[in-house]
Amino acid sequence: MFQRFCAINKIYVTPFEQIFKDSYDTIHRLDTNKLRNVSKFFAHLLFTDSISWEVLSCVKLNEEDTTSSSRIFIKILFQELSEYLGLSKLNQRVKDPTLEEAFEGLFPRDNPKNTRFAINFFTSIGLGGLTDELREHLKSRPKSTPITDVAEANNESMNENSSSTTSGSNSSSSSSVSSTDSSDTGGV
Repeated sequence: MFQRFCAINKIYVTPFEQIFKDSYDTIHRLDTNKLRNVSKFFAHLLFTDSISWEVLSCVKLNEEDTTSSSRIFIKILFQELSEYLGLSKLNQRVKDPTLEEAFEGLFPRDNPKNTRFAINFFTSIGLGGLTDELREHLKSRPKSTPITDVAEANNESMNENSSSTTSGSNSSSSSSVSSTDSSDTGGV
C-alpha cells in the first residue's frame, strides 16, 4: 500500500525516507515483533525502489555504533532483500558505483576492526557472499603502517606498565618486551 503511495505521488518518498532514518535511530525502543515488521516494511520499500537506497547511508555497521536491536533490524532487512532480489542481484546492488556512499557504513573500509566486524556480521546471517570485496580489501591492505605500529606499541606499553607493577622483576620483563616490540614493529 505504501509502495503505491510512493509510486502515485513522489511527495510521499521523502517522508518515508525520513521515517526510515527516524525508525533506525529509535529501533532500540521497539519490541522484537515490531522491529521485525518495520524491517520487513522497509525491505519491501527498498526492493520495489519506492524509496532510495541512499537511506542506508545512516547505518554504520560496527561494534560501537550498533545495538543488538539495530543489528537485528539490519539482519532482517538484508535477509528480506536477499529473499526478494536473490543474493546475486543484491550483491550487484551493493556493488553499484552510484550507491557507493549509501553502503559505505554497512561495508566499512575505514579500519580493519570495522571491516572484520561487517564481514563477520554478514557471514553470521548467511550473507557472507556480500562481503567478497571487503575480504579482498583486508587481504590487499598493507600488513602494518606507521600509525598502526605506533598504536600497537602504545597498547603494548600500557600492558607492559600494568604487568610490571604486578611482577617483581620490572627490568627483566621490560627489556624483553621492549626488544620484542622493536623487532616486531620495525624499530618504530
